[in-house]
Amino acid sequence: MPPGSWNHGRSARSLSFRGPRSASGSSTLTTTHFHPEHAFGAQAFAGEATYLVNSAQAADLAAKGSSYLEMFRGLGAPIARELEGVKLVTPDKVYDDVYDLDLGGRVVRLRATGRAHSKGDQVVTVPDAGVLFTGDLVEAGQFSIFPWFPPYDTDVSGLRWIEMMHRLVATEPDIVVPGHGDISGPQLLADVRDYLELLRDETWTRRDSAMSEETIVAEVRALMIERHPEWAGRDWIEKGVGCFCAEHA
Repeated sequence: MPPGSWNHGRSARSLSFRGPRSASGSSTLTTTHFHPEHAFGAQAFAGEATYLVNSAQAADLAAKGSSYLEMFRGLGAPIARELEGVKLVTPDKVYDDVYDLDLGGRVVRLRATGRAHSKGDQVVTVPDAGVLFTGDLVEAGQFSIFPWFPPYDTDVSGLRWIEMMHRLVATEPDIVVPGHGDISGPQLLADVRDYLELLRDETWTRRDSAMSEETIVAEVRALMIERHPEWAGRDWIEKGVGCFCAEHA
């Protein structure tokens, strides 16, 4: 299962590093969710691998893939160049909840998590090796990415994300491969869970006091940066606050 990438040429070059084939002798490509930097290099594997994702991710790709491609092309010339020639690919095979892929003596388990970072999030585990691939449910060295873009995309759920993080922590993997950042150990899962809970609590405390969202953003952003000054992606704090404000009971 080679990793996804939004760059067609880079994805094509990664074919030379193809991992083990399934028990049937075929190769399989899977992606953790539909966002461009994770799934938009799939065309490089056409005819080389079966593209397998969960049904919710396939629906996300069909419904929002084109709009995300255009949005990312508008983020600047360097990214637009990376996306030259990208064509969205329809998955060859979909599953609903869990899919066990037999690589001939080693099982790789694909599991749909339900709505969290996106509607179609998927985690991938290699049970006998203690490895967990999280996609953007987990990042290392940066603030969690909240794709909160009202009114165009509000599928991210901070509350469901926290629930999923508790479940991932309970799996106790030995190795965690995040969506962005360095490969880490299980403490990374707890760190992300704790951050999301703190972001929720600090947002809701201020929401209860009838603060404006602008003031909430300013205060919570300052607090999160004070707690994690070394983390990148500070602009995502505001998106997370917006999401939790919308989910405030």
